[in-house]
Amino acid sequence: MTAKSDFTEEEWGLVAEGPAIAGMIAATAQKGGTFRESYALAKTYAEARQHHGESELLDTLVSEKPHFDRHKYHSAEELQGQGLQRIHEATSLLESKATPDDVTAYKTFTLNVAKNVAAAHKEDGEKVSPAEEAAIAAVSASLEGGGPA
Repeated sequence: MTAKSDFTEEEWGLVAEGPAIAGMIAATAQKGGTFRESYALAKTYAEARQHHGESELLDTLVSEKPHFDRHKYHSAEELQGQGLQRIHEATSLLESKATPDDVTAYKTFTLNVAKNVAAAHKEDGEKVSPAEEAAIAAVSASLEGGGPA
């Protein structure tokens, strides 16, 4: 099991912001639904708390509020580019320090955050818009080592 104490404060900050960034990338992929999408992000964290004990890393991560500095990024494009890089860096860090099970749990949770946020608000009658699908694919690629698209 991987614990928060296995990371420096800066490293933990990077790991902790990954899922929230993934959610915000999905939320900003298409205009509209901001309230529902923010609620979906928080709800995904709350639901993950119910699976306590499956991953110490994930348990610690979801016990905290989603970490995202919205003032750090000045546009959706900047969020996508820099955010995907941060997700990639967090995943690489975890792959070097965490157990394989914790890495898998982190990747799954982070991708679920993006998917749940994207599905929170229908755009043009679609549950998930093509722009949101592209955002989810970009998050997935960053989680799997592809870096930003």
